[in-house]
Amino acid sequence: QVQLVESGGGLVQPGGSLRLSCAASGSIFKSLRMAWYRQAPGKERDLVAAITQGGSTYYAGAMKGRFTISRDNAENTVYLQMNSLQPEETAVYYCNAQPPLQRCWGQGTQVTVSS
Repeated sequence: QVQLVESGGGLVQPGGSLRLSCAASGSIFKSLRMAWYRQAPGKERDLVAAITQGGSTYYAGAMKGRFTISRDNAENTVYLQMNSLQPEETAVYYCNAQPPLQRCWGQGTQVTVSS
């Protein structure tokens, strides 16, 4: 079982930046492909970005070029640097494995983009 704790969310103006962190417990972290997901009010949870065990990355749609996912296997932590944020990206952001471990969803971290 992996426990995941997200942090770093907050209120940011359009065009601003945030860096999210996800601390994972458990020795299996290093063996997992990890990802960030987000869920806006009234919408389904969507994949934002993913990173393999070796550091190869994938970004969904418009996130490419603005978001950067990274990981520190020594610290069991995954990061998401988000730049040029837009109001439509207001959501709760979660980290999990890819594909997700259904029993391991954390509380997420709220990101609100508003002026």
